[in-house]
Amino acid sequence: MFGRRRGMESAGSSSSPGISTTLTLPPTAKLLSCRVLDTVHQPVRRARFEVTDPIGRGVVSGETDPYGGFTAAVPEGEYRLTVTAEGYAPFHGATLVGGGAQPGTAEIVLDPVEPPLLPQPGHWEIDPAHSAIAFSARHIGLARIHGRFNTFAGAVRIAERMEESSMHVIIDAASIDTGLRMRDDHLRSADFLDAVRHPTLEFYSERFIHRSGSRWTVAGALTLHGVSRSVTLDTEYLGAGTGMEGEPRAACRASTELQREDFALNWQSMLAQGIAAIGSSVEVRLDVQIVHKA
Repeated sequence: MFGRRRGMESAGSSSSPGISTTLTLPPTAKLLSCRVLDTVHQPVRRARFEVTDPIGRGVVSGETDPYGGFTAAVPEGEYRLTVTAEGYAPFHGATLVGGGAQPGTAEIVLDPVEPPLLPQPGHWEIDPAHSAIAFSARHIGLARIHGRFNTFAGAVRIAERMEESSMHVIIDAASIDTGLRMRDDHLRSADFLDAVRHPTLEFYSERFIHRSGSRWTVAGALTLHGVSRSVTLDTEYLGAGTGMEGEPRAACRASTELQREDFALNWQSMLAQGIAAIGSSVEVRLDVQIVHKA
């Protein structure tokens, strides 16, 4: 059984109220059924769960349903379960499925955690030495090519209400770096970034939107290759602290997905099998530290 567990329901009943299901299982399979709740017994939706065997090999993973439940068919045996959700402390527990274990639906209660303190109001600058702007794109339908921009700068104004804050980031297009000079020269050319005509990429924020806990959405406009499009950054605020010289610092991680065609980056080469050499979507990841300006 799990470390924290409340109540039991019959193994044949669904973990979602008002819904009944009939499952046909292989003879060797058993049901692992759980509901994830907060401390006032409300369901935690879209909590991430992962079931592993005793030596850490993954068995099944996914997210809880709108009622906080999940059910998995697994072979009889011992397992470890990890449940994580934004704004809650992670749950780690062990369970026995089948054998002498009592069937039913376990209820896992997650404890809330306080989000990190927001940075103090004022003007801040991105610290390039402790930040990174990276990207990746699919190559010939197989592995991904990874790269980064080595030169960039940015300013952040933190308002009294965080939602009214703003940021401006400038990236040197010619600083693109994928670790291969010939490829980087091609990416700087008119086929892609056209760095001579469009020497910078720029992002201006329009809104800071608090989602939950330490999760924010930063909405704004990205100008790339001379084309401006609305972009949203899925952002995790990591907290504030003090640097080696006593300077106030704060940090966050952010990500977004861009479609090359939205910015008129239309160059493409097709392989004989009809597979595109470069995928249409580009994943962008930012790890940013900002320093308070005295």
